[in-house]
Amino acid sequence: MSDPVGTVTLSQVADHAGVSLATASRALNGSTRRVKPELQKKVLASAAALGYSANVLAQAVARGASKTVAIVLGDIADPYFSAIASGVIRVAEAKGLVVTMAATGGDAGREAATLVAIKGQRPQAVILAGSRHIDEESAERMTREVAAIERLGGRVTVIGPRSSTGRAVAVRNRAGAADLADTLIDLGYRDFAIIAGNPDLVTAVERSAGFVEAAAARGVAIAPDRVIASRFSRDGGYESVGALLASGVRPDCVFAVADVMAVGAMAAIRDAGLTPGVDVAVAGFDDIQMLQDVTPSLTTVALPLAEIGARALELALADNPDAALTAPIEGRVVVRDSTPPRRAD
Repeated sequence: MSDPVGTVTLSQVADHAGVSLATASRALNGSTRRVKPELQKKVLASAAALGYSANVLAQAVARGASKTVAIVLGDIADPYFSAIASGVIRVAEAKGLVVTMAATGGDAGREAATLVAIKGQRPQAVILAGSRHIDEESAERMTREVAAIERLGGRVTVIGPRSSTGRAVAVRNRAGAADLADTLIDLGYRDFAIIAGNPDLVTAVERSAGFVEAAAARGVAIAPDRVIASRFSRDGGYESVGALLASGVRPDCVFAVADVMAVGAMAAIRDAGLTPGVDVAVAGFDDIQMLQDVTPSLTTVALPLAEIGARALELALADNPDAALTAPIEGRVVVRDSTPPRRAD
């Protein structure tokens, strides 16, 4: 019997099972060198009898990486991020990996601090799902932390624009927003407002800029004061559109650079005594799952969010990524009831 107040060691498990320390280690710690089934059974039985718990951190140091995958998200409550996380988790489970998640609230300082903490866990892979920040100081700090993780044997995949370090699942945000602008103009819309999210986030800026540029190419100018910075959330969309309507401005169509903001925008339109899709059209970006319950159904740029998460982890784990893993993700415009055709004046 082991001392009930002491820590059971791997050496004690080996002695109890009557095997060498090396055999016990291979049997319990997931070594690539196989152990005979009868010996592994004995070691596992001894470990259970003695109450042995593997020191995962020590194993990680010995191997260069643990069996964990870390996902760094902006906000786990946002369906965009939870859908991406579901894809990461699906692949991780198939490969016998454990997933940890951290939410940063989109704060660049918290994101970098999270990477510092994650680094000590020696993860096999880190998935950065939050949008990149534009300012150079934040970008440089993130680059340093990513490089530090990779020096320790981990691999990092960034979901978004390619960076100087780490692998990337690039999303054609600018092109998707441009396609949406073209589609809405074809439907007869000319008077737009954009709920543009955080101007410090690359994804928000790309989507807003893509829409404005495509509209301008079609002869539809969107004034700078119609591009409204907001919180990247449902409440951000609600507050921005509420303030816009209260000021007396009523555009034909509101484009929110994320679906969660578009949902808030529709609520604000209703609270102003108007009908979304009739008095003011609304379009979003992402095609999050909760849109199934939104009325009117929301026009958006659909992204395969779970597939993006799955690809991000596959890319991180691949020794030699192929073209299928590195090809940019294309958005697809889906027209629904929130943007019915407008008759020309």
